[in-house]
Amino acid sequence: MIAVLHTDGVCITIQYTEINNFDKVGVPYEEGEGQQVTIEILKSIAREGQVFTLEQLHRQTEIPKSVLSVMLSRWEDRGFVERIERGKYLIIPLESEKGKYTLHEFVIASHLVRPSAIAYWSALHYHGLTEQIPITVFVQTTARKKKNQLEVFGVDYRIVRVKPEKFFGFKKEWIEETPVTVTDREKTVIDCLDRPEYAGGIVEVAKALESASLDRETLSRYAQQLGNNAVVRRLGYLSEHLGIPLDLPLPTSRRYLLLDPTMPHQGENDPRWRLVINTEITLQENSE
Repeated sequence: MIAVLHTDGVCITIQYTEINNFDKVGVPYEEGEGQQVTIEILKSIAREGQVFTLEQLHRQTEIPKSVLSVMLSRWEDRGFVERIERGKYLIIPLESEKGKYTLHEFVIASHLVRPSAIAYWSALHYHGLTEQIPITVFVQTTARKKKNQLEVFGVDYRIVRVKPEKFFGFKKEWIEETPVTVTDREKTVIDCLDRPEYAGGIVEVAKALESASLDRETLSRYAQQLGNNAVVRRLGYLSEHLGIPLDLPLPTSRRYLLLDPTMPHQGENDPRWRLVINTEITLQENSE
């Protein structure tokens, strides 16, 4: 059996038949020359990043996937790799202790689905717009994924799929020498108005509006660009309540919507923004 490693335009060939440390299915034992083969393969794949897929490994080595699956299982047992999810693995540095190494949760999140952006409550916290520390990492994407909730290395992740027209307003951040896409401050607030259940409720969004130095023109533009009239209404009501002047159109529909869809349908009606004020917004007075 031959493994062919394609990296940096160079083809590295490992002749398996010349190595004795292989079992009946051609999988190297984790000792001697067999371990060296493992290290060489991992070094090769690591040039493309610390996270890799079974498909990537198959393309680089040309080893059958059935054999690679056995190899990966053994590598995981020995602490060479950690499984992130089915078919996706994290390379563990050789000097690290087994079971004690991981990447920043945002870096892992960026590998769970493509395209992706750290969003909602996670982005609120990242930008310093909330004092609450979310226990779940929220990831926004336009792609379909079989599981939208998963746990990786003890951290919970929530994948939120949105329409392509809602997928905008990003900035690139470098975390552990890895580029990670995060929604910008204004888009984070707008997303949280769109889906308050992923932000701890409308009160958390109000706190972010009150405390943050946000670009008002961008806020207004994003709210209308998102295409959800409820977002415009909620932003309009909160901005007036907090004394933040924004240029937003008043609703034309006679239908009333909930200020906070995570709360019961009860409260006074606000005829200006056509909202049911079903939660109390009691914050510090705006300093402006």
